[in-house]
Amino acid sequence: METNLAYKFEEERPEEIINGRVVMMASPSLNHNIISGNLYRIFGNYLDGKPCMPFHDNTNVFLEKSERYIPDVMIVCDRDKMRADGVHGAPDLVVEVLSPSTGRNDKRHKKDMYEKHGVREYWIVSPGEQSIEQYVLENGRFVLRDVYSRYPEFMLLDMSDAEKAALVTEFHPALFEDLTIRLDSVFKDIMPGA
Repeated sequence: METNLAYKFEEERPEEIINGRVVMMASPSLNHNIISGNLYRIFGNYLDGKPCMPFHDNTNVFLEKSERYIPDVMIVCDRDKMRADGVHGAPDLVVEVLSPSTGRNDKRHKKDMYEKHGVREYWIVSPGEQSIEQYVLENGRFVLRDVYSRYPEFMLLDMSDAEKAALVTEFHPALFEDLTIRLDSVFKDIMPGA
């Protein structure tokens, strides 16, 4: 018996429920996978032996009956939220890596829902711009802490020494002030134009 593997693959694509609608997730790009893998490795190494746990793609987050997401990377510190089918309640930190098909939801509806449900820190990562927007929950609202950008070599060549010295090349998660996130580590090995 022959099986159409392309059809089978299409059936098994992950889906999210956003505002009560089932949304099929597109296959992530190579750079998307590299970035989310780099972040998962950074968090995994740091959290080894600590109570918080990092999760990589394909773990469900249930926030409401009409909202189920699959973040690219997340950290959960309350293990009572973890069940066999996913995380029930707000993770402590969520990272979404932008894709053309998901960017609008990541920046709007999902960001609003993460804020509403008390996610303490939310990052939006742009592979194309090689940037990270870091939002921190303060008084029930997300506040943009900063936008961190990695600049390509051709832009660095046009900068003065003073401009280069002023560039922020690393930062700390609000949740883990002793963890240094280096932009070169997050965007390591990404492919130009991929």
